[in-house]
Amino acid sequence: MKQNNSTTGLKQGTVRLVPYSPAWARQFSAEKRRLKRYLPARGPIIEHIGSTAVPGLEAKPVVDIALSIPSFKRLAAITKALTRAKYTYMGEFGLPGRHFFVYGDPVTVHLHLVEAGSEHRWRWLVFRDYLRQCPDEAARYNRLKQTLARRFANDRPAYTKSKSPFINAILAKAAKKVKIS
Repeated sequence: MKQNNSTTGLKQGTVRLVPYSPAWARQFSAEKRRLKRYLPARGPIIEHIGSTAVPGLEAKPVVDIALSIPSFKRLAAITKALTRAKYTYMGEFGLPGRHFFVYGDPVTVHLHLVEAGSEHRWRWLVFRDYLRQCPDEAARYNRLKQTLARRFANDRPAYTKSKSPFINAILAKAAKKVKIS
């Protein structure tokens, strides 16, 4: 997926939102197929997460992928496989319990390696599915992201942190009504 086109790719540390593109779902599917060539046959669960996984939502032009494994006992082997697949390992990168990888130059994929039963995975899937099911909330989130992207164009950590109160409020609502797909 080392594509350098208008739908994916972003300089690290920056924030730039672009309109939703159906190409993101296709890019995820292509990268999932490519990853499966490097991972064990009875391998990890590979899921499209983040704003590029929510039709209609503006997003940073980087496809987010959750890679879930039963436990971190096989972390070294999975990390080695991802390195062979040309991913760059970034460590936990500020989020304990998540191992972070990037792909492309500019970066086109963020890969988040977690344990299948982790709180991280639950949060990502519930938030994604809630926004897919609740277009009014997705529109509110989109407006917030636009405001924050203008304010924090060159400060991705501040952009991410500023979204947290909204995300946590949605998760509290979503936990009661969303069934993870």
